Amino acid sequence: MRIGFGAPVSGAWAGPENLARFAERAEELGYGSLWTFQRLLTPADPEALDVVYRSVLDPLVALSYVAARTTRIRLGVAVLNLPFVSPAYLAKQASTLDLLSGGRLDLGLGTGWQREEFVASGVTLERRGARAEEYLQALHTLFRDEVSEFDGEFYTVVPSRMAPKPVGPALLLGGAAEAALRRAGRLADGWMSRSATDLTKISGQIATVREAAEKAGKDPDAVRIVVRGVVRAGGEPDQRLSGSYDKIREDTAWLGEQGVTEVFYDLNWDPQVGSPDVDPAAATARAEEILHELRPDR
Repeated sequence: MRIGFGAPVSGAWAGPENLARFAERAEELGYGSLWTFQRLLTPADPEALDVVYRSVLDPLVALSYVAARTTRIRLGVAVLNLPFVSPAYLAKQASTLDLLSGGRLDLGLGTGWQREEFVASGVTLERRGARAEEYLQALHTLFRDEVSEFDGEFYTVVPSRMAPKPVGPALLLGGAAEAALRRAGRLADGWMSRSATDLTKISGQIATVREAAEKAGKDPDAVRIVVRGVVRAGGEPDQRLSGSYDKIREDTAWLGEQGVTEVFYDLNWDPQVGSPDVDPAAATARAEEILHELRPDR
C-alpha cells in the first residue's frame, strides 16, 4: 500500500517555504504521493465551516510549485470540483502539469457542495451526477483523441485538437453516495474517500466501487482506493488514525486489509496545523514531527 502526505495548503503552515520543504522532505523519506485540495470560497460567517477551509491555496498551482521541487513523488488533487471549470480548460491545465512533472499527476474530481462556490461559478447544484458523467467523457476525448469531439447536455467539444497530450493523468472520483461510488467504479481509475468518511464502514464502500468496475468490464482489483487520512496524533485512540504513532500505523495496515490501496496523512485537517489562527512555527514543528514519525519505512 502506498503512503502519501497532504501538502501544506491550508492554514498556518501553508506558504512557499513549507510547501517546498515538506514536498522535498516527503520525497526523501519515501512517501509515495503529495496531495492538495480545493476550496474556492467560504461563507461570510467564519464559523460556518471547519477552520481547514478558511485559507486554502489553489490545488493545481500549488502542485505546479511542488513539481518543480521534486522528481519522483506523485502529485495528487483530492479533489477539484468539476462544475467550477470547463473540461477543456482543466484538460489543458492537467495535461501541462502532468507533462512538466513527468507523468506524476493524479487528478481527483468531485461534484462540489458549497453553495457560495456554485453561485460564484455560475452553475447550479442540480444534477451534479449527470454533469460529472459528461465531464469525464469530455476529458477522455481531450486527453486521448487526436481530434477531440463530444456533444452532451452540459458540455460540448466541437471537433478540435488539444496538444500536447498528457502522459496520464490518473482520474479519480470522490463522493459518498452509492451512485457516486458506482460512478467511480464504472468511469474512473479509482475512488477517493472524503475527510468525513466513517472508516469503520469503508469495506462496504470499496465493495460497491469494485462491483461497479467489474460490471463495466474492468479489472476490479486494478481500481485504486485512496483514503484521506485525517490523522490525530496524540488523540483519542477509539478513533481510526488517532492516538499514538504505533496505533496510527496499525490503523493504516488495517485499512490495507480492507482493500485500500493508498492512504495519505493529511495534516491540513489537524486543527493544530491547518487552522489559520495557530502559531505558524508551532504548526510547522508539529507537522515535521508527524511527517518523520509516520514515514513509510518505519
